[in-house]
Amino acid sequence: MTGLLAQIYRHPVKAIGRQVLRGVILEAGKIIPWDRAYAVAHSRSRATDLKQSWAKKANFLRGVTGPSLMAVVAKFDEDAQILRLTHPDTDPLEIQIDTADGQDALVQWLRAIWPLDVSEPTQVIHHAGSAQTDVPHPWVSIHTQASHDAVAAAMDAPDLSVHRWRGNLWLDELPAWSEMDWVGKDIRIGEAVFHVHQPITRCKATMANPLTGQRDLDTLAALQTNWGHQDFGVYASVIKGGRLTQGDPVEVL
Repeated sequence: MTGLLAQIYRHPVKAIGRQVLRGVILEAGKIIPWDRAYAVAHSRSRATDLKQSWAKKANFLRGVTGPSLMAVVAKFDEDAQILRLTHPDTDPLEIQIDTADGQDALVQWLRAIWPLDVSEPTQVIHHAGSAQTDVPHPWVSIHTQASHDAVAAAMDAPDLSVHRWRGNLWLDELPAWSEMDWVGKDIRIGEAVFHVHQPITRCKATMANPLTGQRDLDTLAALQTNWGHQDFGVYASVIKGGRLTQGDPVEVL
């Protein structure tokens, strides 16, 4: 079974902004460089007290609590540490995120789009060399366009955005839901090889429209009704590093 790599995305700040990449170099045992490298804690978070570099996702701002975050788009210069964020309901933000002033500005910017009735954003969390992914493992999320198209068709929503799933790698020219058969197997994408670990169980963040930040479609009900689960995409680890570029071939080993 072969396909191709259609899109590569990273999310420099957890749950806050997506960035498209044309190519990336991966290392074994690591995620996409600078994906979820930063996260924003809220006023009830315990992440600031933890000594370990990873904390549970409930400690941070997320789309499941603040759906407006789903409409943020990011552009990140990893060398200069310059982050630019845009959102339809507020002015753009450009900061140097590795500075105290930049992090304070990010927290203030987020308060303008964050719900008033939940714990407010307080500070930016960053641990060099680690990432605030949803699971305590250096895993990459992989999705197929055909599975997304199947969900869109089931919901009669042809404009359903792939950004609802906040995935890293999007594969094309593969059968719908074929990725679920890869659990326990290895796949090659470009120069890199991945081991597929498990499906990704989804939350209410996927109900929000990435253009507006408003919940408008029940993706979870569609998954449960049509396929008997709430899974979309799979988690995989990099077991052999290498370069990935849009259009690279995909092969199940």
